[in-house]
Order: sequence, then structure tokens, then C-alpha cells
Amino acid sequence: MARLRDGAVYWLHRALVVLCALCWTSSVRFVVGQAGQLSVDASPQTARKIPDKMFGIFFEEINHAGAGGLWAELVSNRGFEAGGPNTPSNIDPWFIIGNESSIIVGTDRTSCFERNPVALRMEVLCDSKGTNVCPSGGVGVYNPGYWGMNIERRKSYKVSLHIRSSDAVSLSVSLRSSDGLQKLACHTITGGKKQFTNWTKIEFHLKSNINNTNSRLQLTTTKTGVLWLDQVSVMPLDTYMGHGFRKDLASMLADLKPQFLKFPGGNYAMGNYLRNAFQWGETVGPWEERSGHFNDAWGYWTDDGLGFFEFLQLAEDLGASPVWVVNDGASANEEVSTARIVSLVKDVVDGIEFARGGPKTTWGSVRAAMGHPQPFKLDYVSIGNQECWMLYYRGNYQKFYSAIKASYPDINIVSSCDKSTISPSNPADLYDVHVYASSANMFSRTSMFDNTPRSGPKAIVSEYAVTGNDAGKGTLVAALAEAAFLVGLEKNSDVVEMASCAPLFVNDNDRRWSPDAIVFNSWQHYGCPNYWMLHFFKDSSGATFHPTAMQISNYDQMVASAITWQNPEDKSTYLKIKVVNFGSKGVDLNITVAGLGSSIKSSGSKKTVLTSAAPLDENSFQQPEKVTPVSSSLADAKQQMGVSVSPYSLTSFNLLLEPSKHSTI
Repeated sequence: MARLRDGAVYWLHRALVVLCALCWTSSVRFVVGQAGQLSVDASPQTARKIPDKMFGIFFEEINHAGAGGLWAELVSNRGFEAGGPNTPSNIDPWFIIGNESSIIVGTDRTSCFERNPVALRMEVLCDSKGTNVCPSGGVGVYNPGYWGMNIERRKSYKVSLHIRSSDAVSLSVSLRSSDGLQKLACHTITGGKKQFTNWTKIEFHLKSNINNTNSRLQLTTTKTGVLWLDQVSVMPLDTYMGHGFRKDLASMLADLKPQFLKFPGGNYAMGNYLRNAFQWGETVGPWEERSGHFNDAWGYWTDDGLGFFEFLQLAEDLGASPVWVVNDGASANEEVSTARIVSLVKDVVDGIEFARGGPKTTWGSVRAAMGHPQPFKLDYVSIGNQECWMLYYRGNYQKFYSAIKASYPDINIVSSCDKSTISPSNPADLYDVHVYASSANMFSRTSMFDNTPRSGPKAIVSEYAVTGNDAGKGTLVAALAEAAFLVGLEKNSDVVEMASCAPLFVNDNDRRWSPDAIVFNSWQHYGCPNYWMLHFFKDSSGATFHPTAMQISNYDQMVASAITWQNPEDKSTYLKIKVVNFGSKGVDLNITVAGLGSSIKSSGSKKTVLTSAAPLDENSFQQPEKVTPVSSSLADAKQQMGVSVSPYSLTSFNLLLEPSKHSTI
């Protein structure tokens, strides 16, 4: 991904967007509609099965998508490692409660964790009595989380921390309002002089009777002495599938029915420098022992609670196939030569063993110890992130390819080079394609793969997005352009195997890239128009594709596709026709379906429309459903029918078929 534009250009861009919106809003109202013809060939002879994993999702640790987002950990910098290995260090975002006459707070390298040596040291100078009395409420530290912790009424939160002290301990651990004045829940840790001489792990649950979306974790004492803290965590017990993922955000992913999950990112996987690249082996095992790392691609620290194991677990929970993006020895500013790449190749093979090896193998035993003795089904490995142009990529790629295939011949390997470079001497199972374009350009790319040779490896379009002046923070017109692009991928699904948009998530407090599919903060979330657009395609994977032909005089702003698919819940079969109108004219469309093996039932069909008053409309926390699909019953559905298609809209006609004679591929 390219970097977000600088501030001055960004605000100029936003002003132009607003101006365009005003122009477009007024123009849409006065355009005269016209008539058109859509023919659907549903005969078995022309039908084709769409790949089973056609549409999925791509996760990148960008915009605090994971840390402070999908991963439900509420404490930011829980291990005090974000300030670097040298001490004393910056403890941001932790804050000190009390002044220097009552407490001295710093860091040192006395932690019990070898890979996380930094710990917090609190020297308490005041006491509950005597000449230096602590202020009311005590002294200590607090953590605001990621722009505030969302604490929900009657929900339980697991608190975990490590303590060491040579003095008696009386430490109050509480969840409080952002100003510290309102106590939501509290627990006091007490112990004699010898009880915490060695590092001791303490765990307990807190439950609040109050909702507060902007809370903090507070640790305070009124007892003089020296106290060390490390690996302080607060996790909600109510997470998606019980595996630590924020329930509301993970549920939005599940609603898309993704068939694959590509992770952990593009630039995030590579890093600006190799020392900051995602290293899978540093992200597995007990969370307290994970070293964490600086995400230099997007400018923030991650504790790596969302690690390799968690990505594999998320894919399994979603019923999606994991697609692992591995570092190929390159970062934005460095590259390992082919002569020196062997250790990185071995590391990737070890990572595959972690995912797929038996519970008694070296790395499979680590996975089993984490609670997953059965192997994960890892069938896809993507070598790098569009580094084909770099000096050593092709030589390094062949080293990775040969080593992976030698141990795991069934794994599908994705190349960062385009199809023209792939040959018997430079083999690949799939090749990666990224498409970032303006809305008009993206719409035109509905035919991008029309002339692609039909033999050889297929494409995985793992990143696509509309960018530019009319993308905004996620506009209707951007979603429609992407929908047209996906219609083209359906049409060319004999040469395109998989597709996913990018980026997936953005924490509204740290927007590093726009637009994104899902926006959230500590307690709210909403889907952008392109997120809702994806719902129109979630039944396409594994469905049967049928050719279509559109005829409209002097109007080239519409594309369409048709599939038959079966609802797995009630086994009903539908013919779904999708129509994208990227232009300002409403169209009266006559739809004709030929060759259909079953008749269309007189009832049970549905029409769903994604549109809005203006093409640059966006959703927001204030209006989260401004641009969302609206469904209605489709009366008198039949093989020849007249329908109306609104300007700037995505419309699906889901036609329920009689079950008797319908056949699938």
C-alpha cells in the first residue's frame, strides 16, 4: 500500500470532494431515465462453477485494526516494552498518579520474562500515615487503553498482572471513568513482606454495574515501598468464539461468509526495516512471553497478542482458509541476498510445521501447548508483498518455493510476480494482483481479465480498493465501482481464483488510510458502503455462473452478472442477478432468462438495493445506516420481467427457484 497523502493535500482533496458532491447531488435529480435489455443465459451448456474460495478478506495491521481493534485486549503497552529496550524508557500511554514527592515511576530490566526484560518500577514515598501522607485515593499509574476502554454493565473482565516487591503490598486495581472519579469495579491485592519477593502472577475478574465507553485501568496504593509491575492485561471474557476477538467486529467479518483470510498484511508483514517485520515465531506461545514489535510500516507498537496462532484460529472460527503472507527477505529499505536467504526459508517451513505439524513435532507441540492439538488447515502461502521488481526476489522466491514444496507439496504458493513471468523454471500456483484506482478507472476494470490467457496459474486479487478524490472515507460511488470490478471477476472466475478488498478495518482515532470497509472506536462500529456491497457477493463462492448480455443505447455505465446458488440453511436454490448502475440515469430494464432448468416460484423472491441520495454519501457514527442495503419482496418474479434500476445503485434480484428439476455444476 502507498502512504496516505500529507495533510495539506488531504484537506484540499476533501474540499474538492465536497464540491463534487454538491455538483453530483444536483445532477442526479434531473437526468432522464431510459430503457435497456438484460439477457441471462442459464443453460447448463454455458454455465461455469465459480471457485469455492472466490471471495474472502485480507487483514493488515494498519489503522490499529488489530491492536486496539479486532484483538480485544484493553491495555495498551501492557508489557512496558513500547519505549524500547533501554531503560529508563517512555511508558506511554501509561500516566502517573501523584507527584514526585509521593511517587517515582520508571522502568528497568528486571522482568522475569527473558524476551520482555522491561518492567515498571514504582517507588512509593508516601504512606497512609506519618509525615508524608499519600493523597486521597493513593498514588500509582493508570492506562487509558486505546483511546478509552469500553466497560459494559454486567460484563466480566479478566485482569492479569505480574508483581514483585520486597515490601508488604496493598495494591488497588480498579476500572474507572476517564477522569478517575467514578469507580466501576475494584479489587485489592494484599500480601505480606515475603509473599511477592519473587515475581508472582495474579489473576482475577472484575465486573461493573455501570456502562462507561471511556474508562481506564488504575493501579494505586497508599503503602510506602518499592513495587514492580509487568504484563498487565484486561480482557473481556465475552469474545468471539471465546478466542479473544472483539465480538462485534469479528461478527461483521463472519456475516460476509469469507472463504479465505489473508494475513498478517502487506507492508506490515515486510516492515520498513527487517528488524520490524512480522516474525511469526515471536508471536506464539504464552502472551506474556511475546516480545512485541514496532509496526514501523504504520507507526505504532503492537504487543503481538494478535499473533500467528490467533490469525490461524480466526480463520478457523470464520470457516475460512488461511492465506499466510511470509516475508521474502525484503523490507521497504532492505533486501537479503539469495546467498543468505536460507535461514528465512527454514523459518517459513518451521511456521508451516507450527500450523500443520502433528502435536509431537517440534513446532506442532508448541501449537498443541497453546490449546490446539489438531493441525490448522493451512493450504496457501504467499511469498512476499509485490516485491517482484526487487533485485533478489526471483532468486529468493525459488528457494522458498522449492523448500515448501519439498515438505508440503500440496500447499498452494502465491507469487508476487505477474503471470507473464511464471514458467516451468519459475513456477507458481497463483499470482498476486493489487488494484488501486479511481472510481472511474475501477469501473472500467470490469474487463481487466477478459483477455487473460485461460491456461496457467490463476490470479488472487488480494488487494483492491477505490482511492482518490471520490473515495472519501468510503463513498457510495466507490462501492459501486468496486462492485462492477467484482462483477468482472465473477465473469472471469476461470482465471481469477480469489479476491479480497483492502484495508479491512480502521480505528477512527488512528486513520492511516482511507477508505476502509469497517470503521470502529472503543465501543461503536459501522460498515462503509463497500462493506455492504460485499454482502451482494457472499453467496458467489462455489456458485454457478451464467453469462449475461446488456443492451442499452448510448449508456455504458451498467454491468451485470448472474449466478445460481443454494442456501445452506434451507437448501433453497436461487437465481441471483446483480446489476451495477454506475451512472446518473435511471434505467427501465427488461430481464429475460433463457435455458433455466427450473421455473421461478411465484413468491419468495427478493430485491435488494444499495443506493443513496448522492453518490458521495458516506456512513458515519452519527448515520451508520445512511448507505445500507434495503430489501423488499419481488412480486410477480418470472423469467421475463420489467424492473427499474436507480441511478448510482447496486441491485440484486434473488429469484427463488422450484426445486424439482434444477441442476448444479
